[in-house]
Amino acid sequence: MTHPDHSALWPSLALESWKDTYATLHMWTQIVGKVRMALTPPVNHWWNVPLYVSSRGLTTSTIPYRTSPFEIWFDFIEHQLVLQLSSGSRKTFPLTPRSVADFYQEFRDMLRSSGIEVKIWHMPVEVPNPIPFDEDRVHASYDPAAVSKFWRILLSVQCVFDAFRSLYVGKCSPVHFFWGSFDLAVTRFSGRSAPPRSGADRITQEAYSHEVSSVGWWPGSGQIAGPAFYSYMAPEPEGFRNARVRPATAHYDAQLGEFIVMYEDVRTSATPSAALLDFCQSSYEAGANLANWDRGALERHSKGTLRSKSA
Repeated sequence: MTHPDHSALWPSLALESWKDTYATLHMWTQIVGKVRMALTPPVNHWWNVPLYVSSRGLTTSTIPYRTSPFEIWFDFIEHQLVLQLSSGSRKTFPLTPRSVADFYQEFRDMLRSSGIEVKIWHMPVEVPNPIPFDEDRVHASYDPAAVSKFWRILLSVQCVFDAFRSLYVGKCSPVHFFWGSFDLAVTRFSGRSAPPRSGADRITQEAYSHEVSSVGWWPGSGQIAGPAFYSYMAPEPEGFRNARVRPATAHYDAQLGEFIVMYEDVRTSATPSAALLDFCQSSYEAGANLANWDRGALERHSKGTLRSKSA
């Protein structure tokens, strides 16, 4: 059972308990995320696309726009969507049970009334059987308590991923929330180009143009019937799937091509942050060693730095 001190930082969030809210919020974040993607300059590996965890929820960060840059965030404390312009103007509307179509229309009205004109593709991505945003009246759920738990998990995971990122002096992504796949991730790079992926679309080709080791968390979907952490190498070195990765409950999922450890196993461990960091570091080390990454040049070795047991 989880230690009492962990319950607020690492709350339980069974997929079944909020799957309808999850599906609705996924579409809402895609709508807002597409605005950021449309208006921000392209950055390698699509780093101009994701959202970011904040002390109140999820944010686009500053979006450049004419003479008045702006920011949009999901406020999961007061449960509202906020549009903040650098001019000082602020507009909000409440996050309540409403259809994706209604959210889409109110959001578009909010932008237009603030003088922001932007075109986005009205189709969701990375989901089965997508419904155009302006026609989606299927997804219309919002459970504030479940969303609050989701955000608090993101905050806790963000803190561990930031610590893990600090151990690396090579090229490393920010800790991103990808609204397409609805996951929080951080990615390390070896500095070497990767072989082109045969038949891959331009998005995938750009994302994996260089060798990467990536870890992340998502609330569960498909064959993963609950929230889980993942870790993978791309390209995957020979022997990686047979590597020993901690904690003991971690396993390699051959269908996904990733190591998986369930969030519940981490949450209920004696020290969730340490268990997660160990998963991140041990899976990275296994892959980096097998792929012959120059770890001596890529990692921080200063005295007192938090390291995995196998470092």
